[in-house]
Amino acid sequence: MSPPRPAYDVVIVGGGMVGATLACALGQTPLRVALVDRQAPLIHWEDPEYDLRVSAITRASQRIFESLGVWSGMQARRVSPFREMHVWDAAGKGAIHFDCADLGEPTLGHIIENRVITAALHERLAALPVDIIAPAQLQRLAWDADYMYLEQEDGDLIAGRLMVGADGSNSWVRGQAGISVRGWDYEQHALVATVKPARFHQETAWQRFLPDGPLAFLPLENGYCSIVWSTRGEHARTLLDLPEDAFAQELEAAFDSQLGPIEWVGARAAFPLRFMRANAYVRPRLALVGDAAHTIHPLAGQGVNLGLTDAAALAEVLSEAHAARQNIGSIAVLRRYERWRNADNQAMLAAVDGFKRLFGSDLSLVRWVRNLGLNLTHTVLPIKNLLMRHAMGISGEMPKLARGIMLKP
Repeated sequence: MSPPRPAYDVVIVGGGMVGATLACALGQTPLRVALVDRQAPLIHWEDPEYDLRVSAITRASQRIFESLGVWSGMQARRVSPFREMHVWDAAGKGAIHFDCADLGEPTLGHIIENRVITAALHERLAALPVDIIAPAQLQRLAWDADYMYLEQEDGDLIAGRLMVGADGSNSWVRGQAGISVRGWDYEQHALVATVKPARFHQETAWQRFLPDGPLAFLPLENGYCSIVWSTRGEHARTLLDLPEDAFAQELEAAFDSQLGPIEWVGARAAFPLRFMRANAYVRPRLALVGDAAHTIHPLAGQGVNLGLTDAAALAEVLSEAHAARQNIGSIAVLRRYERWRNADNQAMLAAVDGFKRLFGSDLSLVRWVRNLGLNLTHTVLPIKNLLMRHAMGISGEMPKLARGIMLKP
């Protein structure tokens, strides 16, 4: 099969937060890059209403955005810092409190609407030499000895020396490549909404572990909060159907009235939760990043941060391979990315899954152990600070972009 012209070095399928981050990173290198998505770019989005989907962006992810020149675009829209975090168990007296001041850091992270992140990334892409092919209707993925090909429904081909699947947990690229996954349903849904409690959130992230799953209040501007309530599917459907006043009362009770009465409730939605990891991140001339490679329970707020670190790591590996005149689509090069990210991601996935199961147990001995663990961790500062540093992405082998170091052109 003869490649169409121009043929790209890297074709990224998926223009969400992770795919657009990768495109911005590679767009600052000599590599020829295309970003392909089913949706048109989101650039000029300005909306007074809060997006239902938000992400807890770590300090490491903030540095990635700063390195790519997109952080200012997010700040110009809406970002909400959180400086403390309170976690407690509804089935006991276990509690832990994190404070960025203990590490000498200005924040633990920021709560940012997903559409704000995407709009800032797409705005930056418009100024980079990245071809945006969207909206695109993809029909088939094919390959030969040198190229991967995306065939569109109209028969047009998009060729690249490397194809990257950044197209989410139901990844079309992953399926076309025949990469299997391992996973299970948590039999929970995450109910999300924007609410206004009577008392100010104190720029603090709050999380209460209930018998059916965790309830998080995440701080937004002007005293609003984004809630993520993980609970049984049947309960989530009941909560969705409640009138606003009744839902506000249920939410206040579940949150133990930590911020007083709920004065206002916005739109609500619910999403199923599951654990998934791809059995391979790479194939010759193909790589997976973000939710296409792994999905995680939202209780630790790490899902998008893992994906952004994937993007930064892959960009670094490809940039260095290109500078060394190596074949960026070769399995030898791509294995460097897989070994780097698979180990870190597996550790985080296992830890979060373990926490979910630990706090989901109603056995009295397990409840006693987890409450004791929370209280001990709170009092042993070296352990607590180590947990904070790891969760913030300011420890371990982080990519250059996550350390504020630009990739060499």
